[in-house]
Amino acid sequence: MKHPDAIVIGAGVVGAACALKLSASGLRVLVIDRGPISGGTTGAGEGNILVSDKEPGPELTLAMRSRDAWFEISDEIGGGFELEDKGGIVVARSEIGVGELRKLAQLQSKAGVDAREVDAKELRILEPNLSHELQTGVHYPGDAQCQPMLAAAHMLRAVRLRGGSVLVGATVTAIKVSSTGIQGVVTNKGEFETRVVINATGTWAGDIAKLAGSYVPIAPRRGFILVTTPAPNLIRHKVYDADYVANVASGDAELQSSAVVEGTRGGTILIGASRERVGFKSDLDISILRKLAAQAIALFPVLNNLQLLRAYHGFRPYAPDHLPVIGEDGIVKGLWHAAGHEGAGIGLAPATAEIINAQIHGLETFMDTEPFSPKRFSAELAS
Repeated sequence: MKHPDAIVIGAGVVGAACALKLSASGLRVLVIDRGPISGGTTGAGEGNILVSDKEPGPELTLAMRSRDAWFEISDEIGGGFELEDKGGIVVARSEIGVGELRKLAQLQSKAGVDAREVDAKELRILEPNLSHELQTGVHYPGDAQCQPMLAAAHMLRAVRLRGGSVLVGATVTAIKVSSTGIQGVVTNKGEFETRVVINATGTWAGDIAKLAGSYVPIAPRRGFILVTTPAPNLIRHKVYDADYVANVASGDAELQSSAVVEGTRGGTILIGASRERVGFKSDLDISILRKLAAQAIALFPVLNNLQLLRAYHGFRPYAPDHLPVIGEDGIVKGLWHAAGHEGAGIGLAPATAEIINAQIHGLETFMDTEPFSPKRFSAELAS
């Protein structure tokens, strides 16, 4: 496909969702990735589809729409990616923590989120193995989970069935731009002409913007995940400490970690979550793994009896104002960005794709997208 209607750079979940939505609108889409499908941040993700970790505002609105859209996509393409509406539970240990958790839940409820405060007895019904030191929590029935690599693969399969193409192992070396905007993409596997390019390259979105002569300030934020040996039904929901919400919103470059624990359909248990800005440093830090394990055991003492199967890390695409970058570039016409979601990219992918598709076709979007606009960084480029 040398002359696609649109090119999506990035074959992770966000790129796959954009390609799926654009192909459903009738466009012939080419997806390009320098590695395999889900070879970047998506392949190191937990599959979180959350509303519980977001304060009222544009990102929560995006998350609420996206959560519903995931189930619509599952119906549309026939599932196959372990989508579960398992729900989430957020807990707090101190009186101050409980107060902050309660306040957030009340604000979220006013915004339309199903957030239900539960006492110690109800916590034990929801999660029998939860530490008895925990007396209060909030149950979020709307939280969900999927297997992100399978999700991207199944969406891209649907794109192919609609006449689209996926080109992996192809590095973008240049983006052709004229006075009227995007003209095409050059890769090590050939050149392709198009007037529409979607930059869905996650942590590397800034590099793609630079190739086109523009700028988006997206940087990597490293995080580790632990995986236990299978223990089916030991943990029923996604359970995390309220500190996780503060860590997500923090701009601190130093290490931050808080317990996030959930089971998978395959029986293994995923343990996170750490955050630190260390560039693309990829060495394994045992001290962080020990800290994550200790925090998880504090939530679920029974985890002390399990063995670790493996540990891995990923790089979350971090924007300095903690909002994703969604929309047409402020400098280059025809260049669209769908990146900067940090650890929420999997959850926010479908709604992001809906915005991109609507804007490309000149349609009304389901929400005010101004807070996500790449144009908020144009002044930095000019200076």
